[in-house]
Amino acid sequence: MNTEEENPTYLDSSDASLVVACLGGDRQAFGKIVTRYQSLLCSVAYSSLGNLSASEEVAQEAFIEAWKKLSSLREPEKLKSWLCGILRFKISHHRRKDARQPVFEAESGEALENMESEAVGVEESAMKEEEQALLWKALERVPENYREALVLYYREHQSIEHVAYELDLTESAVKQRLSRGRKMLQERMMGFVEDSLARSSPGRVFTMGVLAALPAAIAPPAKAAGVGVVAAKLGVWGKWASVVAFLGTFSGLISSVFALRASLDQSRTERERRDVIRAVISFFAVAGAYVGGVFFLLWLSGKSYENSGYYAWLAQVVVVGTAAFYCWMTRKMFAYSRKLRAEERLAQPEKFLQERDQKGAKAREYRSPWSLFGVPLVHIRFAKTEEGDKPVFGWIAAGEQAYGLLFAWGGFVVAPISVGIVSVGFLTVGAVGFGVVGLGMIAIGAVAFGSAAIGWNAFASLSALGGDTALAGGFAIAPEAAIGKVAIAAEVNNEAAATLTRLGALEASYVGVLGLIALLVLVPVMLYAKGVRKRYGKKRN
Repeated sequence: MNTEEENPTYLDSSDASLVVACLGGDRQAFGKIVTRYQSLLCSVAYSSLGNLSASEEVAQEAFIEAWKKLSSLREPEKLKSWLCGILRFKISHHRRKDARQPVFEAESGEALENMESEAVGVEESAMKEEEQALLWKALERVPENYREALVLYYREHQSIEHVAYELDLTESAVKQRLSRGRKMLQERMMGFVEDSLARSSPGRVFTMGVLAALPAAIAPPAKAAGVGVVAAKLGVWGKWASVVAFLGTFSGLISSVFALRASLDQSRTERERRDVIRAVISFFAVAGAYVGGVFFLLWLSGKSYENSGYYAWLAQVVVVGTAAFYCWMTRKMFAYSRKLRAEERLAQPEKFLQERDQKGAKAREYRSPWSLFGVPLVHIRFAKTEEGDKPVFGWIAAGEQAYGLLFAWGGFVVAPISVGIVSVGFLTVGAVGFGVVGLGMIAIGAVAFGSAAIGWNAFASLSALGGDTALAGGFAIAPEAAIGKVAIAAEVNNEAAATLTRLGALEASYVGVLGLIALLVLVPVMLYAKGVRKRYGKKRN
C-alpha cells in the first residue's frame, strides 16, 4: 500500500509538521519522511559502501535510529541534515565492524514476509550481482563528493535542481561536480552506469520495510535535546597529520619548565624558591586540565554523535580560555616575582650581600660589545627581573621579558623568531604562540601547528580551528575542508579534503618540523640555563 496515496494530507507537509506528527506516534507521517528521503540516504550510502544491498540496509538502520531518537531533533526544519548525519555515522560504524547487523525488528514478521514476497522478484532482478560489481568498479574511481552527485543525478531522473536541493549545493556547484565526475568515468561505462542507477532506486518495498521495522509500542518521547554534526571517522589521511601536529604539543611546556628551573638558580630565599615551584605546578596543572578537558569532550562526542558539533565548538572555548589564562598567568607570575624580590631584599638583606646580587652587577646581564643601528647584537639577562628593570632588547634577546629584532627567548617574548611561554612574532614556538607561523601547545597564526591550533590553516593533535582548512586527530572545524575524528567543513574526511589540507606536503616535511622545534627550543634553553647556573647557581647564602 502506498503511504502517500492513502494520506493526501501529508503530500505537501513540511518536514517540521511531519516531525510533530511523528512525535505523536503517527507512523504514516514517518512513512512520508522515509519516502521523501529514502533516495537521498540510499544514494549517499551507496556512494560510500559500493554495495546496493548494504547501502539500503544501512539506510534502513538510519531511518529506524531516527524514529527512536526523533525527540532529540531540536530544529525539525533541519530534518534532512540530521538524517544524513545519522546515516554517515551508521556508514562509519558499518565499515568499522565490517559485518552486517540485522536491520528489521518487525512488529509482524508474517506481514513483512508477505510484503517482501510480492515484490522481491522485481527488485532482485533489477540489479544482478555481476552488474553491481561492474557498476561499482567504474564508480569507485571517482572521489566521493563527485560520486554522490552522479548517483543522485541518475537516480532522480537527471534533475540538477533536485540534486542541488538534496545535497544543499548551488546548481552551478552540482553542474561542476557532474562535469568532473563524468570525465573521471570511462566512456565505455557511462551508458551502463546511467541505466543501472536508474533501475536501482529504492521503491515501495523499502518504505514499507522501514515502517514494519519500527518498534511496535513505543512512540518517540517528546523531550528536547541538542542536535549537532555527526562524528566522522578519522581515516588514513589523518595519520601523518596527527604526527606533524603532535610535534609541537609540548614544545612550549619544555621551554616553560627550563625557564622556571633557571629561576630556581636565580632565587635567593626560600620564599622565592617556593614561588618558582608553585608556578611550575600551576602551569602543568592548567596544561593538564586543558588536555583532559579536550579528551573528555572527544569521549562525549563518541557517546553522543548528535551533539558532537556542540562538543567541537565547546572544545574551541576550552582552547581559547586556556590561551587567555596562560597569558594572564605569565603576566601575574612575573609581576609577583618582582614584587617578592623587592620584599625579600628588605626582609632578608643578608641574602643579597654578594656582588653578583647587587642591582648594578655585571653578572646580571650580558650585552655584546658589538651593535647594529645602535642595538646590541646580543642582550641576555641572567638574573631575576626586578622593579625598575626594563625589558631585554637586542637583535638576539633572552630574559623574562625580551624583545628581539631577530630572535628572542624567555617568558614573554616578541621577535620575528620567538620562543617562550608566551611568544609573539613571525615564527613562534611557545606554550601559547601568536605568529604568522605558530608552533606549540596552543598555536595561533596564519599557519598553526600544535596540540591545539587556530589559524587560516590549522594542524593539531587535539583540536584545530581553521579559517580555510583544519586537520586534527580530534576536533577539526573549517569552512572549506577538515580531517578529524569530529570534522565540520564543506569537504570532510575525503580525498578533496586531503588535497585542500595539503596533507601530502605535511607528510613530506614533518621531519623538518621536528628538527626546527628541537633547534629553537632545546638549544636556547640549554645555553641560557648554563649561563644562569654559572653566574647564580653555585653559591647561596
